[in-house]
Amino acid sequence: MREIFETLADELRRASAEGDGFVSLDDESIAILKKFANAKPLATTGDTGFVDDVEEVKFVSQTEVEKTKFVKQVEKKVKVVDKNMDIAPIPNPTPFKLPEGDKQTRWNALRNIVLSDKVCAEHLRPEKNIVFGVGNLDAKIFFCGEAPGADEEIQGEPFVGKAGQLLTKIIGAMGLSRDDVYIGNIMNWRPECPRGNRPPTEEEMRYCLPYLKAQIEIIKPQVVVALGMTAVNGLLGVDPSRRMGKVRGKWQTYEGADLMITYHPSFLLQYATAEMKRLVWEDMMAVMERVGIPISEKQRGYFLPK
Repeated sequence: MREIFETLADELRRASAEGDGFVSLDDESIAILKKFANAKPLATTGDTGFVDDVEEVKFVSQTEVEKTKFVKQVEKKVKVVDKNMDIAPIPNPTPFKLPEGDKQTRWNALRNIVLSDKVCAEHLRPEKNIVFGVGNLDAKIFFCGEAPGADEEIQGEPFVGKAGQLLTKIIGAMGLSRDDVYIGNIMNWRPECPRGNRPPTEEEMRYCLPYLKAQIEIIKPQVVVALGMTAVNGLLGVDPSRRMGKVRGKWQTYEGADLMITYHPSFLLQYATAEMKRLVWEDMMAVMERVGIPISEKQRGYFLPK
């Protein structure tokens, strides 16, 4: 249950950062929030501020005032949506085969396959667009997010909203531009929700994942950067024991590429402290070193305590 709450809390922060007023919850999530509303405050432990307790999720707060503020935030930001709301069922991934040829030929073919995918199309909102990856087909760095947001489904391009603008600044701080990297999402459509955003389900990500893998196969990046826990779960599979604070900044592998896990830009929009920025920047410097991008002394000093 603790993992579910952390996901809810992250989604509340993201909704706030993106300007959304609501986030969808199912019955189990609602029950967990009620536990937090009624729990007694405890001393904080570790960076997360939560106690590892497999039997009961307990709210951890230094004061009752902090607890009250949290509950009020939940009451303001959360709209309950029945978990059985009318969402079209997700079938197994659609088999496809790419043609022989150079990267551009294969990428064009894959893009056409995705944009004409009937399952992706039937999950779109009216007059919205399927979102496919963009960038340099010879990129050494592949930034992977989870799903399009409101701005992305309008423009049909990943990471063009507030979080995308911050990602562009991060890429710029690395001495690169969006034209030097590749940016994609696990999902090709915005997960359906009456208002605001919601994390994609395992079934939704499983359907779209082969398209993401095909993009990685075509581009052959040296490094894939997973942005946020949902992207990590989509790539590596859901693991209830996985914690962002434990896996962030540590190298793994995925589809023949080195995998770096870091926080989603939307998380930084909500928690734009120098400490949080520094953590992400350390991850980016590790990526730069891995792909052979020189790091100046000025860059090494970004977001250090003064």
